Amino acid sequence: MRLCFPVPAEANGMLLRSFLRRCAVSTELSLAVKHRGSGYFADGMPILANRPVAAGQLISFELPPELSDGVLPQPEIPVRIVYEDAFAIVLDKPAGLAVHPTLNYPDGTLANGYAAAMLARGQSPVFRPVNRIDKDTSGLVLAAKNMYAANILAGSAQKLYLAVAQGALPLGPGVVDAPIGPQGGSIIGRCVTPAGKPSRTEYTVTAVKNGLSLAECVPVTGRTHQIRVHFAHLGHPLAGDDLYGGSRQEIDRHALHCARLRFSTPKGELVENTFCFAAPGAVRQVEVNCPLPADMAAIL
Repeated sequence: MRLCFPVPAEANGMLLRSFLRRCAVSTELSLAVKHRGSGYFADGMPILANRPVAAGQLISFELPPELSDGVLPQPEIPVRIVYEDAFAIVLDKPAGLAVHPTLNYPDGTLANGYAAAMLARGQSPVFRPVNRIDKDTSGLVLAAKNMYAANILAGSAQKLYLAVAQGALPLGPGVVDAPIGPQGGSIIGRCVTPAGKPSRTEYTVTAVKNGLSLAECVPVTGRTHQIRVHFAHLGHPLAGDDLYGGSRQEIDRHALHCARLRFSTPKGELVENTFCFAAPGAVRQVEVNCPLPADMAAIL
């Protein structure tokens, strides 16, 4: 895909490298365009990064060829797309599916299914998840479709989770502001500890039923297992979360679901394989929602 940026009056005389930073072109992408791509163009003519741009010019470049991330395409893994544009894609991940390959899950992940789905379209199979939810957490996963989009999406993504906690919490807003760090000698376990990193979870309890509390949660920081650890710290572990004291009597996985994503995506017009920006670095806001899954709804 080719990206095109109009040069506004206030950028007249600015060096191209500075103009590209204003357009949210990362250093990594700039180097890739220089070394693996076809370079930069001003009104169709080659231009170097240390040359000035002029108001009214159209600066353009091709996104360079992708380098393989080595993920095995597996078409048998279902991929449900709930939102997509030229730069961003949002997937609805079921509980029980890891987001990307790890030592414990070398394949059979969302990334493997994504690679197969994109290759079938003739598109890049490289998977760039912006938010990485736990294997047993369900819901929305945002990914960047190319190198340009990665920084924009990562810097703008806001997440809201739905959690079902054990016990009756007071209705209304609350907050847990407690540092989180490793739990003893555990590889994956976390706990609230003075030696941990600052961690803050804002939540609103919206319903209390059957001895369980439904809460909307916003992880202000992004620590491992943050919502799970913070609710356990309150004395109300998530239903099904036996790692942190929850019971699997009602549900066989921790009751946590990424229900809403808000993010910024490039704003402009895509014609064939060329995206022309409305203005340098222009973005528009997107909100994607995903309802409570059946297993969590059932226990309420």
